[in-house]
Parts: sequence; C-alpha cells; structure tokens
Amino acid sequence: MFLTCMETVTKELVSWMRGHESSVFSISVHASGRYAITTSSDTAQLWDLDTFQRKRKLNILQSVGIQKVFFLPLSNTILSCFKDNSIFAWECDTLSCRYQLPAPPESSSILYKVFAVTRDGRILAAGGKSNHLHLWCLEAKQLFRIIQMPARVRAIRHLEFLPDSFDAGSNQVLGVLSQDGIMRFVNIQTCKLLFEIGSLDEGISSSVISPHGRYIASIMENGSLNIYSVQALTQEINKPPPPLVKVIEDLPKSKLNSGDLKMKVTSGRVQRPARSRENRIQTRILKKDLTGSFENKENELSDGLNKKRLQILLKGYGEYPMKYRMFIWRSLLQLPENHTAFNSLEDKGVHVAFLNLQKKYPIKSRKLLRVLQRTLSALAHWSAIFSDTPYLPLLAFPFVKLFQNNQLICFEVVATLIINWCQHWFEYFPNPPINILSMIENVLAFHDKELLQHFIDHDITSQLYAWPLLETIFSEVLTREEWLKLFDNVFSNHPSFLLMTVVAYNICSRAPLLNCSLKDDFEYFFHHRNNLDISVVIKEVYRLMDTTPTDIHPDSMLHVFVALTKGQYPVFNQYPKFIVDYQTQERERIRNDELDYLRERQMVEDMQAEVDQQRVEDEAWYQKQELLRKAEETRRELLLQEEEKMVQQRQRLASVKRELKVKEMHLQDATRRRFLKLQQDQREMELRRLDDELERKVHMRDREIATTAKDLEMRHLELESQKRLYEKQNLIRNQEAVAKEMREDTDAYRRKVDLEEHMFHKLIETGQTQNQKTHKLIEENLAKAEQACLNADWRIQALHKQRCDDLQRSECYQEVARLLRENRRKETEVLNSMMGEEAKKWQEAEEKDFHLKSEKKASALSDASRKWFLQKEINDALEHAEHPYTKGVPRYQNGQVVSSCLSRTSQLNDISEADSSTCPSFSQRRIQWDTTERDLMERVRNLRQRLTVQTRNRCQTPHLLVT
Repeated sequence: MFLTCMETVTKELVSWMRGHESSVFSISVHASGRYAITTSSDTAQLWDLDTFQRKRKLNILQSVGIQKVFFLPLSNTILSCFKDNSIFAWECDTLSCRYQLPAPPESSSILYKVFAVTRDGRILAAGGKSNHLHLWCLEAKQLFRIIQMPARVRAIRHLEFLPDSFDAGSNQVLGVLSQDGIMRFVNIQTCKLLFEIGSLDEGISSSVISPHGRYIASIMENGSLNIYSVQALTQEINKPPPPLVKVIEDLPKSKLNSGDLKMKVTSGRVQRPARSRENRIQTRILKKDLTGSFENKENELSDGLNKKRLQILLKGYGEYPMKYRMFIWRSLLQLPENHTAFNSLEDKGVHVAFLNLQKKYPIKSRKLLRVLQRTLSALAHWSAIFSDTPYLPLLAFPFVKLFQNNQLICFEVVATLIINWCQHWFEYFPNPPINILSMIENVLAFHDKELLQHFIDHDITSQLYAWPLLETIFSEVLTREEWLKLFDNVFSNHPSFLLMTVVAYNICSRAPLLNCSLKDDFEYFFHHRNNLDISVVIKEVYRLMDTTPTDIHPDSMLHVFVALTKGQYPVFNQYPKFIVDYQTQERERIRNDELDYLRERQMVEDMQAEVDQQRVEDEAWYQKQELLRKAEETRRELLLQEEEKMVQQRQRLASVKRELKVKEMHLQDATRRRFLKLQQDQREMELRRLDDELERKVHMRDREIATTAKDLEMRHLELESQKRLYEKQNLIRNQEAVAKEMREDTDAYRRKVDLEEHMFHKLIETGQTQNQKTHKLIEENLAKAEQACLNADWRIQALHKQRCDDLQRSECYQEVARLLRENRRKETEVLNSMMGEEAKKWQEAEEKDFHLKSEKKASALSDASRKWFLQKEINDALEHAEHPYTKGVPRYQNGQVVSSCLSRTSQLNDISEADSSTCPSFSQRRIQWDTTERDLMERVRNLRQRLTVQTRNRCQTPHLLVT
C-alpha cells in the first residue's frame, strides 16, 4: 500500500509514501503542518512532510490492533488508542510515553471505536457499540463524565465537536452519529439534546463539520449530499428567553373558558396548553411571578433579557459572544436612544474647547477624529464641566472607536458610564477624585499591605497607580479583546466593580511592581501594556467584591446603576459649581480681554498700515523719478554701446573675411594634397596588383617545375627499368629460344613505339601512301632517335636540376644581400627629408619601368626563339616524311643522338648566358632561363603525345606486327 501527496493548487503529484502493508483508514496532520501520522490495522507511521520520509514506525502485537492514532490539537502530543481500550499519550519529538489513561469502570466498560477531541485538547470523547459516551479530562487524566444516549441508540459510528467562535476552544457541543443514521448534538455540560439532523427514512452515512462551525456536510445513505446551517439549527436555542410575566386580557363579548388558556410556565418558556386539572397550580405560579416581578425588577432588562442569567452566562464563558455583545450592552445600560435630545446637542456644533482637538490628539482616521470631536462637543453642551475635563477624550475614545458608526449610542454609552461608573469623580475638580482614590487605597491596604507599603516607601501615590487606569478606563494597558472582555463584566455588575478592577490589576501585578524602585518605571508600567492575563484579573475582582468588608467596600459609597431618562437627558451637576462657574467667568473675562486686545491691536495695525501705505507711496514716487533718470542715462549708455558694437562688428567682419580666405587657401591646399595622395594611392595599388601578378606567375612556375621534376623522376625510373630489362634480355637471348627472343624484342619495340606515336601522328597521316617497308624503317629510326633523345633529356634535366639548385642558392644570396641593402636604404630614407623621399620614389618608379621593359624584351625574345624552333622542327618533319631518302635520312647512333642533344643544350645555355649578359638584373636572367626551359618541356610533351598516338594506331593494325 502507498500514499500519494498532491499539490492542491497545481493538482500535481508531489510524492509517493510507501510503507503500509494493509489499507490506511486514518490520517492525522500536526498543527504546524510538518508531520503526519497514517494508521492502518497493524501499524502507525510518522512522516516528515518536508522530506516525505518516514520518521518512526509503531509496531504492535497482532493480538492487539490499533484503533486510531492522531495528534492532539494545539499541542505536541500524539494519542494512540488500541483495541483493548488502552490509550497512551506520546511526545512527538522524542516519542517518549507521557502518560496512560486508566481503564474505564467495569459497570460502563465499552470497546472504543470512535474518538473526538476539543480544539483546546483538554477533553477526549470516546464511544463504541453502546449508548454510553465516555468523556476524559486529559489534564487530570481521568474519566469525569459518562453520558447515556437515548435508548434508540445502540452503537456510535462517529463523534465530532461543534466549534464555536467564543468558547476559546473548549467545545461544549458534541455531535454523535448513531447506527440509526441520526446525528444528535448534545451539550456535554448540561447533557441536553440541542438538535439533531437526519432521520430514519433518510439516514446519514458520514458527516463533517466546517472549521468555524457554521456548516455541517453530510453524505446520506441514498448517496445525496446535504449541507446544514448551524445558525439555522440553533436559532431557537440562541433566542432570548421570553418574559416570565404574561398579560391576560379579557375578550370584549364573551367570557373565557378556564381550560382554553391554561399554560404551564417552566424555566420561563411557553408550553403547549395544559389540562383543566392543572388550573389551580397555574394560577399560583402566575401569582407568584407577578409578586416576584417587583422584587426582581432591576434584573429585568429590555428586549426580554435577564441580568442574572446574563451574569451566569458571563461567569461560565468569561465574556459575551462577539455577535451579541453590542445588543447585550445596550440592554444592560438600558439606553433610551433619545434622538431628538441628541440632535439638539449635535446641532449646537463643535464646542470651542474642542476646535483644535487634532493638535493635541492627532488621529490618523479623519472619520474617527470627526466622531470623537462631535461626541465630546455634545458632552460639553450637555454639561459645562466636560469642556474643561482634560481626560475626557481618553475616557471616550474606546467607545467612539467601538460605536463610530452610531454616534447616538456612543454618546449615551459614554454619558451612562459617566453617571454611574464615574460617580464622585468631579467633586474635587479640577483635581483627581481624592475620595475615589482613597477608596481604592483602603481596599488595597486591606488585601495587600505589602504592596501598598512598597508604594509608600517609594513615594508612589494613588494618583500614579490608580488614576491613570481610571482616566483611560484601562484602554492603555489592555488590548481590544481584553478590554471588551473586561467591560462585559463591568457593565454587568455594580459600579464599584471598576474600582475593584484597579485594585485587582495592582494585586495581580504585584511581582513586577515590587521589583520597581524608580518613579519612571511605575509611570511606564501604568501607561503601557503588560504581560497579564485579564481572566485572572477578572477572577480577582470577583474575589475582592466578595471578601472586602462592608465598611471599606466601594458599593456602600456608590449608588446603584441608574439609566438615562427617556425623552430628555438628566441634568449633570455633580461637581463644584462655583469652581466651574469661576473658571467659566475667568474664561469669559479672558476671552473679553482678548477680544479688546484684538480690537486695539487691529486699530493699531490699521493705523500702521495707513502710515506704511503713505510711506510706500512716497518711496514709490521717488523711486519712479530715480528710475526715469536712470533710464535716460541707461539709454545714452546704450547708444554708446551700440556704436562700439558696430565698430567691433565691422572689425569682426573683416577678421571673418580674412579667416574665410585663409580657410579657402587651406581647403585648396588640402584638396591638392588629397588629389596627390589619391594618385599616389592609385599608383601604389597598381604596383601591388603587378606584384600580386608576379607572385602568382612565380607560384605557377614553381608548381610547373615541381611537376616536371616529378615527371623526370618517373622517367628516370622507367629508364632504369628499361635498362634492367635490356640487360636481362641480352642475358636471356643466348639461352632462350628464338621465338621467345622475338616476342621480347616485339614487346620492347612496342614500348618504344608508344612513346613516339603521338609526336609523329601527323607524319603517319601524311605518309599513309608510302609502302610498309619505308614506314617500318622510319619508325625504327624514330624509336632509336627517341630513345637517344630521352637519354639526352634525362641528362639535360639532371644538369638543369643542378643549375636550378645553383640559381636558388644564388637567389637566396641575392635576396639576403637585397634585404641588407633594403634595410640600409630604409635607415637612410628615414633620415632624409621629404624631398629626398620623393626623388627616390621617382627614381624607383623609373627603375621599375626599365625593369618592366627588360622583362618584356626577354619575353619577346623567348617567344621568337620558341616559335622558330617549333617551326623548324615541323618543317623538318614534314620534309622528311615526304622525301625520306632523296635528301638523306641521318642515321645516328645512340652516341650521336646524345651528342646532338648535348649540343642543343649547350646552344640553349649559350643563348641563356647571352641573354643574361644583356639583362642588367638577376630577375631578367631568371625569366629568360624559365622561358627556354618551358620551351624544352613543351617539345618533350609534344613528342610523348605523338609516340602515344602512333602506338595506339599500331595496336589497332595487327598486320604490321606480322610484317
């Protein structure tokens, strides 16, 4: 078996996790999301979700199976439940056993199948094949309650706690899905059935609750999916209870039957009509309620709420639900909502005392500042003392921020707070309320003498440890949630509760306060938030309310709660009127004095303004005259300057003309130089092109020489092989038979004829009419002559190769000498002037021209010599072909042919030497030699081609061989 981990956003496979041999039926993920536990029937495995590797594995005996292994919420504990009802708690990091829950009592022993844990991880609910539910306290590690479900429930299939937004994780409602397909929701504290979903006809197969507890999703047995709204299901439960007093009115025309409206009122709820025999009991209950309603009148609130029940709810949960808090506050404070009276106060506008409120209290939100300003102005218009109360903005700001969208409620809440919870605050105005601070100090002295003595030792009075908390109503030292939780309790109790809260705050903070010794530390402590649990403070307040003696208890000196009157607001004059009147008179006197001073200052300023105006006008007239005079002088100066400018412009114009002429001359000179440079560049380009052409020809000549040398070597090898063949034929001729000797002679003759055939192809064509005997004799003579010429050519090539080597060495020597002369010439040229350089350039051009002419002459001479030689050979060949015997055919032996070739070679050498003597330079001599050599090679190639053609023709006419 394996597990797959998928990415929810991209829907891609992240990893495979293998390790289970049986099917996995439970997966639990740690609150941090780093670890996960997978459970099967035989093992449980702990996975690291960062690396998707298995961290630990829980192995058990086969006889003891695993029921479920899961993480506890908001903790680092793993809870493992086995099929033998044993439950162990493990530490996630070390996997050490923390504790084991004891066995349940035998009277209610069940096999656990399903489990559920509250969000705070304190209560574990377990159930199985029974109608009993076991509730375990994991902190105390003991079974604290057994809940018996209705008789119709025989087995429990699923358990899940219903989350609530204001229960701080201690879930009180448990959903129980039984075998009949009905899911019942039970309060585990009161053990009452709240509501149920599903039915026998349409049962629930499985169910799950949303994380916020707003919806329940259920898969029904018929395959459908139902989603239930928890708010709609609990609407009847969360409704406020109806009033206990019911008014019964008579019908106008007929009497009421005593049995028609019989109601049984229990727990303040209206029941269905009862039977007539209960009429007497019902009458007594109604009478009792009517008489008791006068005694509990102060506990009855508007909108059908009861103060005692709200206090019980508050003590149970510690605070009111956020959703209903404002509704409960309005009911507790019994706000009259006097729209007309508030509008009359608001119509008076912003009070003069709060016109510059933003300077003293810079609030970022302009809306919040505007609401605060209007609320304070309304309070000041309601009672004059509030215009001089310096801490009123601090007192009202939390309520303004809370009720900023309803200014009427905000004003009435602050006014109710001042009337009830700020009693006797203004008797020592403008000083702090000494009487209230004395009450706080007496209570503190009774409950914590050590702390009070510490305050006295460090000269810390109640104006430092109590008054900052009162004048800001704890808004500086508490967060928003803590402050709301505190005032849930303040508005639900006697006005002395606020004073007791000050004492409790000091007592709960005694440890850090005892460590303080400087006055600045105390001031900082009571003006900033501290690490203090407000629930502990509230519990301490209730303890002080119950344990404080009556003689020093603040409730004996403070009146009970009094709501604002309906229609018009009450007159607030609980302050020393003479002080306020005196301050008002003084303020009025100061304002009148200030107005007189302002009027006098305005008159003085007006007179001063007139004097200043007259002085300004006089100064303006004098300045105008002075400006006119200066303008005249300025214009004269301008005329002089214009004349000077004209002269200067003329001078600049003349200078510009001269500069233009100079520039024109420079441009002409530059143009001339550019033209000369262009000509020079063209000549240099032409010289480079000629040099490239010479280099290309030299390269071609070298390549032809290399090719000829290779051909000569091949020819030398052929001659050597022929020589060896001839020697071998002479040796064999005396030993072999005549037939063999004739065949060898024929083969040797054919090889010789092949070399001459191409050269004498034309001669053969012109002499076809001659007889076969003359033709055979000519071919034999030609073969002999060709063999002699080949031998002479080989010797000539050998001599030529030696001469080429000599010429190359001489050329290298000449090149080195030329380089040396060139270097010396360049060194000399660098030192010479530009004129000498130009002369040398012209001299070099003349020399190259002379060189070019010499090369042309040598080339023309070579061409004429080659043409003469070829024409002569062709004429001789034609004449010999026409008259082979009339003029006489020279019959040369081998030596004679060689001597003839050598004489020709010597003639060519003489010609080349003569040419060399006539040419002044080495390059000219080299060109003449190359021309003669090329002519000789051309003749050799022509002879070779003729011999090849002749041999091919002979092979095509076999009767010649027979002849």
